[in-house]
Amino acid sequence: MKFRRSERLIDMTNYLLEHPRELVPLTYFAEKYESAKSSISEDLGIIKETFEQRGIGILQTVPGAAGGVRFSVNVHREEAIRLIHDLCSIMESPDRLLPGGYLYMNDILGNPAILKNVGRIIASAFAKAEIDAIMTVATKGIPIAYAVAGFLNVPVVIVRRDPKVTEGSTVSINYVSGSSKRIQTMVLSKRSLSEGSRVLIVDDFMKAGGTINGMVDLLQEFNAAVAGIAVLVESVDTEERLVDDYVSLVRLSNVDLKDKKIDVSQGNYFN
Repeated sequence: MKFRRSERLIDMTNYLLEHPRELVPLTYFAEKYESAKSSISEDLGIIKETFEQRGIGILQTVPGAAGGVRFSVNVHREEAIRLIHDLCSIMESPDRLLPGGYLYMNDILGNPAILKNVGRIIASAFAKAEIDAIMTVATKGIPIAYAVAGFLNVPVVIVRRDPKVTEGSTVSINYVSGSSKRIQTMVLSKRSLSEGSRVLIVDDFMKAGGTINGMVDLLQEFNAAVAGIAVLVESVDTEERLVDDYVSLVRLSNVDLKDKKIDVSQGNYFN
């Protein structure tokens, strides 16, 4: 079936968006649309220019017989600032205050539109990194992890507090919670992560960083490497930070339970 150029452009754009970071040979598109490679190259040039102008992403051309094109998500700085500002506005409502200085975030973590934007922003920061999997700890980090993984086209690995019989043999470690200073346990199925994997750790909230530090230690048991750390919200109200190198979208700097006031600002994303 012969496609018109307008049809090819729409279909190719949709395919690239649904297969981020996947190297697609030009022959695939040429055979699919029964078109010459020169025509496909012209179409990809149009898509590349549009992606970059609109801040959708970057279309990279890989030369050679085994080459092709690869789409990577990218968010313009101006758009990222706007999206993070919107997040701050949502989170500074006094109704979100919970005992201990935490914020109620279930409505945010259950909102597909917000999660999609969070996933885009975080994935954009690590689009050029070599990442094999996204790791998070159950349960609130899971929606964010899947949102990021969708844009990086990698699987999600979920660390749990207790072993599940459905996950087979597991590796467990003890770690010290950064905020409560209590010894806790986290486990991960041996089948969930390949040796030597490069892993992006994602979580919803970081106070002192004890849980994230525990995941870093757990990765060592799999001979895996930390490709990066990203959190939706970080709290600066802590005496000792156990994690130094990380990306945060929102910073929680002051919580006044008495006056029901929350100070929320932009995280270190642009640093």
